[in-house]
Amino acid sequence: MTDSWSVAGRTFTSRLIVGTGKYKDFEQNAAAVAASGAEIVTVAVRRVNVSDPTAPMLTDYIDPKTITYLPNTAGCFNADDAIRTLRLAREAGGWDLVKLEVLGEARTLYPNMRETLEATEVLAKEGFLPMVYCVDDPIAARQLEDAGAVAVMPLGAPIGSGLGIQNRVTIRLIVEGASVPVLVDAGVGTASDAAVAMELGCDGVLMNTAIAEAKDPVRMARAMRQAVEAGRDAYLAGRMGLRKYADPSSPLAGLI
Repeated sequence: MTDSWSVAGRTFTSRLIVGTGKYKDFEQNAAAVAASGAEIVTVAVRRVNVSDPTAPMLTDYIDPKTITYLPNTAGCFNADDAIRTLRLAREAGGWDLVKLEVLGEARTLYPNMRETLEATEVLAKEGFLPMVYCVDDPIAARQLEDAGAVAVMPLGAPIGSGLGIQNRVTIRLIVEGASVPVLVDAGVGTASDAAVAMELGCDGVLMNTAIAEAKDPVRMARAMRQAVEAGRDAYLAGRMGLRKYADPSSPLAGLI
């Protein structure tokens, strides 16, 4: 059975979104995307060439007709820069489904939620469909929904840290309270982290560094694909309850 998900009226079967930064070249990036099975890739508009035909272009390796491009505002530290960046992206490629991130500082790359909310409101009014990177806070996630976010993307841990999901409780609360898709964005380091995100009920996982900086990015991309699928299956199956003490698989009563 196909277990699809939708965002802003667009339906996808893969619940893994991958980035397009930090790879040694576009060829490796394209191979990793293929191995991951991803149908969406994020593109840092300020860093990746998608519009200058005189230089190597990402679009020559990852076909935007078959893979959905999700322009993002990586490197923006205020609402104005983020809004301007996405306006340029729409002019360059006609994109309206976008990933918004407004960072608070360079050291932690944590989101500045005041600027993020402001940018979300402006972009939504201008017809953009913002998927928004945010803190792992259920109240902030609800505020983003009210501001026009079509998906909320709480961090699992700092961007590029590979530390895995640090607060399962708040991620679960965000999932329980959301009426738009919830995707863990940032902090995934290995396949087990991706599985945890899906076991918490998230609609998907976004990652870049975990694949791009692996010793074998293509193999890691395949592992992440399998982990996302396994975690989703485990969530749908419904895990066993937790117990304080042992409970034998074979009952002790009636032993000979």
